[in-house]
Amino acid sequence: MAEKSSMREEPKAEKDWRYKIGHIKSFDRIRSTKAFNAVYRKADKTWHTPSFVLFYKKDSRQEVGFVASKKLGNAVHRNRAKRLLRALFISHSDHLRSGQYILVAKPPLLETKYATLAQNFQNTLKKSHTLKQ
Repeated sequence: MAEKSSMREEPKAEKDWRYKIGHIKSFDRIRSTKAFNAVYRKADKTWHTPSFVLFYKKDSRQEVGFVASKKLGNAVHRNRAKRLLRALFISHSDHLRSGQYILVAKPPLLETKYATLAQNFQNTLKKSHTLKQ
């Protein structure tokens, strides 16, 4: 009888190892042009900062859209701007009222440090009264 080679099997990585590092909140995205235009036209709150613009419309569900136009630069710059806005939104999503949010990136967003952006975002949410009480 031939002996089986004693190969050590590596323990399989757990399927959900990515989620144990930090829980990523999920939220519904605004995808259609019609939905974007409805929020733009009928926004209850509009708040401008040097780095971004926040549009908010009251609604029973929480949805968000991120916009970065070609004024920001090429696709790499636009995607980075949307990633920054998405990170800001996720970090504050537990404290936000339900509704539809649109965050529009402005060119200074890419030169601003994240800590400054986070502080500006927090102040914007306070001033626009979109935080839960």
